[in-house]
Amino acid sequence: ARVPARRPSPRPVAAARPMPAAARRPMPLGLMAAILVFVGLFTVGAGLGAATGFDLSELFRGPDKPPPRAFPVLDPSPPKRLTIPSIKVEAPILHVGRAKDGSVDVPPLQRHNEVGWFDQGPTPGQFGPALIVGHADTRSGPSVFFNLGKLKAGQKIEVLREDDSVAIFQINSVEHFGKEKLPVKRVYGDYSRPSLRLLTCGGKWLGGKQGYSDNVVVFASLVKAEDT
Repeated sequence: ARVPARRPSPRPVAAARPMPAAARRPMPLGLMAAILVFVGLFTVGAGLGAATGFDLSELFRGPDKPPPRAFPVLDPSPPKRLTIPSIKVEAPILHVGRAKDGSVDVPPLQRHNEVGWFDQGPTPGQFGPALIVGHADTRSGPSVFFNLGKLKAGQKIEVLREDDSVAIFQINSVEHFGKEKLPVKRVYGDYSRPSLRLLTCGGKWLGGKQGYSDNVVVFASLVKAEDT
């Protein structure tokens, strides 16, 4: 059933300028915390150590030595378009960074049928988890990721990149996590292969600053790349 549309939507903030792929460095702790705020792991004022129980400095660091390449690995190239045939999503990809409050930015509400790639992480096809976020809905109705929770393991996701290659990912799982139960290392710290994470809100609408009760996370792995 559709969630009531009376909830406030995230305040749009201008997206940060993307960092050139070749110049990316391990993310500082503050930025890691910002990403975690977006997916609802913390409430306002919660301490990182108390909330997680492990050292967040290991997240987004990347592997000391890349694992053997028993799968495709692509050079850096920012994404342009996301296609998910099984739920009829065909969406332009914006670059998003951090919002003024330190959280991960999202596409502005007037572009709620577009998605945002977090441009301070891997590009789709590089080692590590590329992060793409989107609205589930707004006050006016469903948005681009409204049906994200209906995806199934084995279905395909396609990402058109600026180098005109298409990175094709296969879904491993689609999972719902309560705000305090997000498996942070699994979502953000897996540099075993090129992967993709699609994130949106879900579950019960709690109202006020609490928002939704859950996060919907799609886990997918790169299986091949094609030229357009």
